[in-house]
Amino acid sequence: MDKHDGRDAGTIRLDDPWYDALAVGWGEGGETSPPPPAPDGRSAPGASEIYLEVQRSAAFQEVRSRYRGFVVPATAGFFLWYVAYVVAATAAPGVMARPVAGAVNVAMLAGLGQFLSTFLLTWAYARHARLRRDRAALDLRWTVFEQERGQERNRARGSGR
Repeated sequence: MDKHDGRDAGTIRLDDPWYDALAVGWGEGGETSPPPPAPDGRSAPGASEIYLEVQRSAAFQEVRSRYRGFVVPATAGFFLWYVAYVVAATAAPGVMARPVAGAVNVAMLAGLGQFLSTFLLTWAYARHARLRRDRAALDLRWTVFEQERGQERNRARGSGR
């Protein structure tokens, strides 16, 4: 975290490498040049090679696996719950119209259950992401940031000579 002087003296800004980083070559209008060769004569890896390397890594595959392990069953379960509600409303209107308490019937409770399940699923997703994916994804993010920073230092050294 960095503290800033001047007009915004009391604010603290997280030093997030993705906050103000531009995607090179994605419409900024600037020309991109190939990375200069490394001191040993081989060409230094570019940003795309770094991202491909991270994508092939076991850590990235683990994060994706954990993501899919939650999202696929949760999506399928929620979709089945929604379809069951719609089918019951159209195929069994007598059951859905059955009163439960006063003017509240089964259809109203099932409809409110749709909203409740949406909120519960959102909470479960956020909890799963916080406990099982965020730390590993942040580690990957900083790994890429450090590799890119190392490339920038090498370029600066190479152009300064």
